[in-house]
Amino acid sequence: MTNDIKYWLAINQFAKIGAARFKKLYNYFPNLQAAWQADFLELQKAGLEENIAQEFIIKRREIDPDQELEKTQKENIQIVTIKDQNYPKLLKEIFTPPALLYVKGNLDNLNQSFNLAVVGTRKITNYGRQITPQIVKPLVQNGFIITSGLALGIDSLSHQSAIEAKGKTIAVLGSGIDSQNIYPSSNRYLAQSILNNNGTIISEFPLGTLPLKHNFPQRNRIIAGLSLGALVIEAAASSGALITAYYALEQNREVFAVPGPLYSQQSIGANKLIQKGAKLVTSHQDILEELNLQAVKNYVANQKILPETKEEKIIIELLGAEPLHIDKIIKNSNLPTQIATATLSLMEMKGMVKNLGGQNYILL
Repeated sequence: MTNDIKYWLAINQFAKIGAARFKKLYNYFPNLQAAWQADFLELQKAGLEENIAQEFIIKRREIDPDQELEKTQKENIQIVTIKDQNYPKLLKEIFTPPALLYVKGNLDNLNQSFNLAVVGTRKITNYGRQITPQIVKPLVQNGFIITSGLALGIDSLSHQSAIEAKGKTIAVLGSGIDSQNIYPSSNRYLAQSILNNNGTIISEFPLGTLPLKHNFPQRNRIIAGLSLGALVIEAAASSGALITAYYALEQNREVFAVPGPLYSQQSIGANKLIQKGAKLVTSHQDILEELNLQAVKNYVANQKILPETKEEKIIIELLGAEPLHIDKIIKNSNLPTQIATATLSLMEMKGMVKNLGGQNYILL
């Protein structure tokens, strides 16, 4: 799969192959190298329309798969494809999950049990500035990871509140996640702060993608798809935050909304959501009760694997959801080969780690 990644990246450069067409390719071909090298007839058999297949054949002459892989490596970006075991489980359930994700930061955050989307207006009012941290911080302290879109206003304050509460947060972008394309540019410091505090930045868009208007509705389906539910704090009648809420409904997730002043333009959308059945939220407790998760913090704590020896502790700190070969485990742990091998075998019997084959281990 490692050698195949560059072809996933290369195909993703062709904007007309979105999630739906990408699915046809990875379901039809044995690997993406075969899809990349396929002729016109094979692409048609896979399900691509005649004009799309023709354009793709022309476009791929301009794309160097090795160069695309090199770009991600230079930016220290991880690639997760829908075929990978560590692809976000909740996101995989939606109607059109992205074929691949570009990831910076903590990959494990994408598969945590308690993830809540918090979105709202860019034109935040004093009311929004007061309410957002009052709800977000206790949620973080109760074990939630906060997902939002790094936009100005409510999104930014949600990320910042999570960081201030010593929690983790995920930013989903409507642009490339390479340093030059973090959007808005005024939030580049916030983006770095998210990464510095064990958070995550992701996008389905290739590196170098500009923040084009039509990218953001696509981005919003990912924000909703990663989460148990979506909380809307301040949203005008035509706010993009409402798109996230509607995606959450479509994906069978919970929708929450904070009521706002009747005469505030920035609360019209949130108030309408409540009229249509969204759960009215006045404190974090309303969300915990609706999701029946009053004991989230204890649950998260109990899920942590506790090492019984110093060797287990060293290996646990090295492993995560991404497979790591035993040779790298031995090298990075500085443990003698026999000790590392024996410890891994014992940890596997205890259900602490799993060998995915070829001596590639993940943490359970």
